[in-house]
Amino acid sequence: MYAILDIESTGGQYNEEGIMEIAIYRFDGQEITDRFMSLVNPEREIQPFVAKLTGIHTKMLRTAPKFHEVAKRIIEITEGAILVAHNAQFDYRILRTEFRRLGYDFQRKTLCTVDLSKKLLPEAESHSLGKLVRSLGIPMSDRHRANGDALATLKLFKLLLTKDADKTILREVVRNAEHGELSSNQLRMVSELPAITGIYYMHNKEGEIIFLGKTKDIQKRVNQHFTNTGELARKLQKETKKVSFEPTGSELIAVLKEYAEVKKIRPKYNPISKKNVFSHAIRFSANGDGCIHLEIVQQKERFAKSLTFNGQNSARSFLEKVRTHYTISPGNATGFSLSGESKDVNGARSTPNHLVVDGEIGREILEKYSLHQKNIALFDKGRRTGEQSFVLIMDGALKGYGYAELNHQMHQLTTLKSLLTPIQSDANTRYILESYLRKNNRFKIREITHTAQS
Repeated sequence: MYAILDIESTGGQYNEEGIMEIAIYRFDGQEITDRFMSLVNPEREIQPFVAKLTGIHTKMLRTAPKFHEVAKRIIEITEGAILVAHNAQFDYRILRTEFRRLGYDFQRKTLCTVDLSKKLLPEAESHSLGKLVRSLGIPMSDRHRANGDALATLKLFKLLLTKDADKTILREVVRNAEHGELSSNQLRMVSELPAITGIYYMHNKEGEIIFLGKTKDIQKRVNQHFTNTGELARKLQKETKKVSFEPTGSELIAVLKEYAEVKKIRPKYNPISKKNVFSHAIRFSANGDGCIHLEIVQQKERFAKSLTFNGQNSARSFLEKVRTHYTISPGNATGFSLSGESKDVNGARSTPNHLVVDGEIGREILEKYSLHQKNIALFDKGRRTGEQSFVLIMDGALKGYGYAELNHQMHQLTTLKSLLTPIQSDANTRYILESYLRKNNRFKIREITHTAQS
């Protein structure tokens, strides 16, 4: 007997989430024998992104039953059944947490359709519920609502059962009651971590760093490693005995630091690619006609006057942004199709692959978005109140990062260098910096001189 389950939670800090909607279908392998679905008053705040994703708002839940009012029904419909869910560890943990608040030790065996689909449908491009069921032609409605997702999971589970002819996989992936719960050591490690931006380091029993990563919420990210189902997560769950961290305040510094330290430390489970993280560039070139040509090219090595992107579509989007901002005539743009001009259904010219702009405009674009020959510092929030972070760039190359008190006048190169933690510059760090400049407006940018400024 199976109980197909989906829960929509409020979001929030680990172990502070609440259930706001639940759907359960009791399934005997052939037919649905019972069903239960209900909104639940979580008696706590719903995170804004969750409300936007699900469409469930506080008003909808004011008259809904509280969890203790539906708890008996949940126990009854799941009694003697294996809980089946897409990412079962999450749903099971949330459910156990709610029961634990009532003083009841709720235990069931669980089965995860993510695991099962990876084994039985290895050719699938994605194992997320929405993408997977669409690829299989399974109808789905009310995505990100408990009943819609539970029904989709049920239909997916039926299909997977038919593919498991010898039943060996089912026996292998059925989890014991404790799976999806953090061990006491993992709970301790997570509880000791802060919910801040920075770098985290996962150590094995010998103290070696086996994985490191950057994140805007260290506690949340490490908890995900301990509760996820993927191959990497399972290795980290088995081998991690300690987690350390370093706050950065700035997300940009976290990204740069992660890149540099993975190259230097080479942790066991961090993939290290010899390829550049960018694949395309917009090359700026002058042909003696007073104009600047902006052309998207595949990029292995960096040109002096260029901007790099992690894909052709990103580069095209940037050119479209430029064309719109400067109201460049479509007659000066070629279509983005490599085989010829691309037009929409009305015959209008589409996103360009190549723009020809006035020389002054071209130089302005390069000056605004490129690090070419720049001497600047990017200032952002620090690790604590009263502190600011900075990233130093000289002659267009990354020098490193540092921190200073807010009341310090940070224009002088010697002062910045005295606070600097160096990072080796390369084409990838330049791409990281320029991509952040294109996407973020919060940085305070200051030109840096070799002489003292007030």
